[in-house]
Amino acid sequence: MYIDQEMKRGIITENPILILALGLCPSLAVSTSAHNGLGMGIAVTIVLAITNVIISIVQGWIPSKVRIPCYIVIIATFVTILEMFMKVYTPALNSQLGIFIPLIAVNCIIMARAEAYASKNNPVHSFIDGIVMGLGFTFALVLLSILREFLGSNKIFDLMVIPGFEPMTAFILAPGGFFVIAFVMALVNVMKAKKKEVKAK
Repeated sequence: MYIDQEMKRGIITENPILILALGLCPSLAVSTSAHNGLGMGIAVTIVLAITNVIISIVQGWIPSKVRIPCYIVIIATFVTILEMFMKVYTPALNSQLGIFIPLIAVNCIIMARAEAYASKNNPVHSFIDGIVMGLGFTFALVLLSILREFLGSNKIFDLMVIPGFEPMTAFILAPGGFFVIAFVMALVNVMKAKKKEVKAK
């Protein structure tokens, strides 16, 4: 039951992108293809889970005045390790994501979870929080990527979807990204409002 509630929280009720509107900059930049979206989502999930645990363990020893710089050092350390692994084992993906891999170190989602959750909870709960919030980020990012890749190039994971469909390349560009993110967030808000109306009745 606890895991189910946490999964619902991370993916639906407190989705980092669609509900909390965190991490929109990397979401806009890397969601041009489903491969990039999935790769970025997995990378953020790994960093979230590990850094949440470490911060939860050491938070009692960190003076409150320097907690944010300490969190950044911890997060940046694991982001650097992750980037090194990606350069060795997934060089093509690392090249595609470019600067947005090292920028995970200052990602709003990771900093928010470190400050709001990991610093106040035990390592096990912090690990679960990192996983579910990472999965929520990954879900939203892949969804946005699939929509943009389909509309902008008629492909999903580099596979053609509808033969003869004329893609709209604007969706691969930044304006199209803003439109897709706004549309999906609006749709989520409409669904939430309707659910509240049903409960009220």
